[in-house]
Amino acid sequence: MIKVALFCPYPLGEAPSQRFRFEQYLPYLEHQGIEVKVYPFLNQNGWKIFYAHGKPLKKIVHLLFGCLMRTGHLFKLRNADFVFIHREAAPLGPPVFEWVIAKILRKRIVYDFDDAIWLPNFSPQHRNVHRLKAYWKVKYMVRWSYKVSVGNQFLADYARRYNSNVVVVPTTIDPSLHRVTDDSPTNSPWVIGWTGTHTTVHYLMPLVPVLEQLAQEIPFVFRVISNEPPAFDVPNLEFIPWKKATEIDDLAKFSVGVMPLSDDDWTKGKCGFKALQYMALGIPTIASRVGVNPEIIEHGVNGFLADSPQEWLACLRQLYHESERSRAIGQAAAETVHRHYSVAANRALYLNLFER
Repeated sequence: MIKVALFCPYPLGEAPSQRFRFEQYLPYLEHQGIEVKVYPFLNQNGWKIFYAHGKPLKKIVHLLFGCLMRTGHLFKLRNADFVFIHREAAPLGPPVFEWVIAKILRKRIVYDFDDAIWLPNFSPQHRNVHRLKAYWKVKYMVRWSYKVSVGNQFLADYARRYNSNVVVVPTTIDPSLHRVTDDSPTNSPWVIGWTGTHTTVHYLMPLVPVLEQLAQEIPFVFRVISNEPPAFDVPNLEFIPWKKATEIDDLAKFSVGVMPLSDDDWTKGKCGFKALQYMALGIPTIASRVGVNPEIIEHGVNGFLADSPQEWLACLRQLYHESERSRAIGQAAAETVHRHYSVAANRALYLNLFER
C-alpha cells in the first residue's frame, strides 16, 4: 500500500481550493489502495479567525499553534512514500518545513497549486503582514519536489522553469455531488449571478455600467453569493450569504452566471473554477477572455467570452431574448464539464501523481 501524508493549509470541507483540487479524490485514492493521512495547518477555530477582520492576537496564537502542530507532523512522516503539499506547508515564513521534508527526511514531495502564488496577492485585512508570506519561496518548493501538479498551462510554464516533472491537473467538479437537491418550484425573475469571496468581488466593478445599461432595457436581478456584500453600488443587487449547505441550490437558481476578470498575470493563473461551477449545473456562462477561460469555453457553443462592455451587453441581451439557445448552451456546458473537467475524467491523471 502506498502511504501519502497530505499537508494542506485548512481543515477539510472548508476551502474551495482544497475541496476541488484534492478532497474530491480522497475516496478514489483509498479505493485504489493509497492510504492518505491529512494534516491541516489550521484547525476549525483557526480557519474561522484567520480570515476574519481584526483579532490580530488570536491570529498570532493560531499561527504559532499551527507551526507547533506542523513540527509535530514532521515526526509522522517516517513511513510516508509521498508528501503531498497543497500550496504551502505553512502560510507565513520561508519554506522551512518543505526543506526539512525534502533535504533531511528525503521524502518525495508532490507539490500542488492552483493560483499564481509566487505573485503578491493578499486580502485587505492582511495588507500589513503580507510580506511575511515570502512569495519567493514558491520556486524553491517547486525545485525540491518530485512532481508538481498545477491547474493550468500558465502555472505549468512557471513551474517548468524549476522542475521538468510538471503535470497539469485541472480543477474539477464532481457531478454526483454538484447537483440540485432543492426541487421546489421558483417563480424568480431572470437572474444574473456571481459567486465568490470579498477578496474577488472587485472584479465585478467593470460590470456595473453594463448592468446599469441593461437595467434600462430588461428586468433582472443581479444575485451575489459571497461572504460579504459588495462595498459598491450594483444595479438590482440581491445578496445571499454563502453557505456550504445551500451553495449548489443557490447557484442553480441563476439564469446566467458571470465571471468577469482583469487581464494580468494573477488572473492568468486562475483555473476557471467559477465558470466550471456554473457550467456543471447547466447554467449559461459569460466569462472574460482571460487565462484558462478560452480553453474551457468555446464562444457561442458552450458559453460566451467577453472583453468590452459592448460584448458583455450583447451576450447578456442574447441570453435573455433567445431562451432556446440559452438552454442549448447550458446543456453543452454541462457536457463539457462531464467530459473534460469532472473527477471521473481526471481520476487516472490524479492517480499517476503517486507513481514512483
